[in-house]
Amino acid sequence: MSGFLEELLGEKLVTGGGEEVDVHSLGARGISLLGLYFGCSLSAPCAQLSGSLAAFYGRLRGDAAPGPGAGAAAEPEPRRRLEIVFVSSDQDQRQWQDFVRDMPWLALPYKEKHRKLKLWNKYRISNIPSLIFLDATTGKVVCRNGLLVIRDDPEGLEFPWGPKPFREVIAGPLLRNNGQSLESSSLEWSHVGVYFSAHWCPPCRSLTRVLVESYRKIKEAGQKFEIIFVSADRSEDSFKQYFSEMPWLAVPYTDEARRSRLNRLYGIQGIPTLIVLDPQGEVITRQGRVEVLNDEDCREFPWHPKPVLELSDSNAVQLNEGPCLVLFVDSEDDGESEAAKQLIQPIAEKIIAKYKAKEEEAPLLFFVAGEELPFCLSWRWLMNPHGGPAGGSTGTEMLHHRALLEVCAISNHLPKDLPFEKGMVFV
Repeated sequence: MSGFLEELLGEKLVTGGGEEVDVHSLGARGISLLGLYFGCSLSAPCAQLSGSLAAFYGRLRGDAAPGPGAGAAAEPEPRRRLEIVFVSSDQDQRQWQDFVRDMPWLALPYKEKHRKLKLWNKYRISNIPSLIFLDATTGKVVCRNGLLVIRDDPEGLEFPWGPKPFREVIAGPLLRNNGQSLESSSLEWSHVGVYFSAHWCPPCRSLTRVLVESYRKIKEAGQKFEIIFVSADRSEDSFKQYFSEMPWLAVPYTDEARRSRLNRLYGIQGIPTLIVLDPQGEVITRQGRVEVLNDEDCREFPWHPKPVLELSDSNAVQLNEGPCLVLFVDSEDDGESEAAKQLIQPIAEKIIAKYKAKEEEAPLLFFVAGEELPFCLSWRWLMNPHGGPAGGSTGTEMLHHRALLEVCAISNHLPKDLPFEKGMVFV
């Protein structure tokens, strides 16, 4: 266990009081679950979370406190085999110190900025606060949305919150907008789209209009496909109004527990999100939104992921989800783009296969871009990485600083004899 933890976190962590803790001591204390708390002292939501998380942490650990030798002599109770590590995006050490001072858990040292960036990249953190839980022995992600765990299971009765099969989580009645109720067992042998959306969200409403047409085309083609709407609406009236536009199924709005479990299962951090599942309930793609917008005729349904994508307005949102390799082709000739794809596809396939064998997501995405960049990739974005939304908050700055790390991470995967051709640029 300690080998994985040291690789992930380094050799030393610190307590709120500044005392150093050896990472290998976590193994001696029987820690089975590791929570990574991504946040920033300047974020009001992070300050609010820290209070509720401290109460949650205390209930699960009882009198146990982080620090060298704590609980090492006795076998900890199952619900106490938890440690949390704060991963900060703070740019000011004094603010960081003030923020961590009252934390009962551990933190990555302020100076470990490179390691913090690696963690933000590895787990594709796109907003704060974020809390994910990992199996401390295998390193596998147990739960991507720990915020919902705190809300839904404040006493830790479901510890360690491991993922459950889709069929188990979705079990129960589903609705059609005419009031008809169907059992979830009716989904057997169907591909399923799990659609997280809300009426108050303009991008959701835009996607829903396209998705209605896609759903109709897939059904008319004789494919067994169903969509389940998981609402994030703020009232039942809004849910009913929005659902009236949808020809598919929905989890009842009143079944908040099941809606929350589905959000936890797929680690939903933003909407709209469309998760496409195979008939066995396994994820085919988490990028159903992008696939629907890129494939209006649904010829490529059920949208198995491609190793290399053509960069477009609809899929450029993925550039914010983690490290990406973009091969720019300075030509309007479609043949050049296809040649560029063939150039990096073997690299992409090799990396994807390597991480799939470990049941992990590949650490980077691959794109080919022609002369016309997607509208969202303005020169301002390319040349001024600090000019993000909300005036470049520390959370946003952390995301844009990824570029420095991505170059190093990607270069390690590229063959040294890669044939660069005129008009092709790697960024």
